[in-house]
Amino acid sequence: MSLEEYKGVFIFAQQVDNELSGIALELLGKAKDLANDLDEKKVTAVLLGDKVGNLVDTLAEYGADRVIVVDDPELKDYRTEPYTHALASVINEFKPEILLVGATAIGRDLGPRVSSRVHTGLTADCTQLDIGDFPLNAIEGQEQKHKQLLMTRPAFGGNTIATIACPDFRPQMATVRPGVMQKIAPVKGAKAEVVEYNPGFKENDCYTKILEIVKAVSEVEDIQEAKILVSGGRGVGSAENFKILDDLAKVLHGTVSCSRAVVDSGWKPKDLQVGQTGKTVRPKVYFAIGISGAIQHVAGMEESDLIIAINKDENAPIFDVADYGVVGDLNKIVPALTKKLEAALAEK
Repeated sequence: MSLEEYKGVFIFAQQVDNELSGIALELLGKAKDLANDLDEKKVTAVLLGDKVGNLVDTLAEYGADRVIVVDDPELKDYRTEPYTHALASVINEFKPEILLVGATAIGRDLGPRVSSRVHTGLTADCTQLDIGDFPLNAIEGQEQKHKQLLMTRPAFGGNTIATIACPDFRPQMATVRPGVMQKIAPVKGAKAEVVEYNPGFKENDCYTKILEIVKAVSEVEDIQEAKILVSGGRGVGSAENFKILDDLAKVLHGTVSCSRAVVDSGWKPKDLQVGQTGKTVRPKVYFAIGISGAIQHVAGMEESDLIIAINKDENAPIFDVADYGVVGDLNKIVPALTKKLEAALAEK
């Protein structure tokens, strides 16, 4: 493999039902940063689907300088083999140095298949991406390579953080957790170079047939879209005691979320979990109630605009990242705060 042949930062622009997934726009924002660090001029989005040309302008507005479109009826709905064939063919033809894929249900299936097909590595579920030297610290007798993609992700169940590189193979591939990277402000009217590419599809034994698509409607709110989150930890005490958090969230028109300990205890569903093994959130206001502030949780909410912590332990690590902290019994503080806020909002 000649590494010099591989140039540019590419992202897989996931779409479902002709609608771009939010992670595609988030990846474009990060791709722009990586491209700048590599002195690359273009960021390329790879768009797969059927009759998806109408999505090109949105990708351009969010940072794509070029969009490679593979448009074919075989790609109407996601199926592993045709999507793998299409994306692997794009890699072999255009030779990107970096390829980013969203760590969605689709991306987690597609990414490893493609990396195996093109004989490169993949770092899954990344929470941070940087350009730098590898090894991170020079080791005597070992070559230190520069301008490598440094991919950071939780390891060992979220108990430690690993930084991984792929110095000897290309492309450098990573799946990235939704909500971790930030979209850039869209540039209205921006246009991208469009490259239509189709490697052709020949059905084989790995092609599946979709017999039926059943769309389930989730009753759980999307905490990544919430502007105000009232998050509870083990310190709340019980599933029943989450009612006081529900009451606070209702007054603020916010959403309740939780820590991993709460999910492990069976008090709340996994969809409401904030943290490295849950979801990454960036609300305007984040209440951390009865949450100690373990690094795994903090990594999922530290980018919140305003963090308010309530905990009986004055030495809890959560106070190190909180903008405001209250030390005391949450069973007294939260209902009192709810009552005060209710009265104040009623006067307006």
